[in-house]
Amino acid sequence: MSHTTTSTRVYAVCSELVWAVRLNLLWIAFTLAGGVVLGLGPATVAAYTLARRHARGESFQAIPEFWSVYRREFVRGSLLVLPVAVLAVLLVGNYLYLSALGPSMGTLRIATFVALIALAGVGAYVGPLYAHFDLPLRAYWPKAVQLALLRPASSVLLLLALSAIAYATSAAPILAPVISFGAWIYLNTWLCLRFFEENEARLHSKGNT
Repeated sequence: MSHTTTSTRVYAVCSELVWAVRLNLLWIAFTLAGGVVLGLGPATVAAYTLARRHARGESFQAIPEFWSVYRREFVRGSLLVLPVAVLAVLLVGNYLYLSALGPSMGTLRIATFVALIALAGVGAYVGPLYAHFDLPLRAYWPKAVQLALLRPASSVLLLLALSAIAYATSAAPILAPVISFGAWIYLNTWLCLRFFEENEARLHSKGNT
């Protein structure tokens, strides 16, 4: 491998890391700007929208574009994300509560953990779906459930990627405000775009639209 090729690849990796850091900071800043509760949905939608554009090789100014999507998707983004975010918080709280009660709550604790995994597996498709497809708002979560069930290998890969980032963040909490959320959103989007392309190619080969 030539020195030029190595330098090019190192530059490309560093460029993607810098992008993930910028995406992470934008997501955090705009989430906080909405008081967390009101900012979470539109900030998440904006982050996935920009992640998709970046993954497709588009050039744009991150801050103005993030603000534009954030403002435009403020209501729809909240309706898409907030109900499930509340459910996730409830499940995590329930899991921690059951864990504190000891072994006698083992069955309920495991059931809650399985529900959390299922929610994460389905939720991993929603952001990329929203950024990539123009569907009625109510259709995104059912479509995500369908994809999670029909593409188990892809779902497992997404969960492994999420677990790796979560583990790295738990081992080094400083990663959370620096890169963790942005890295997940970008990696999640990059993977899902390829899954969508594979799925569309498969449907096309069968003569479906």
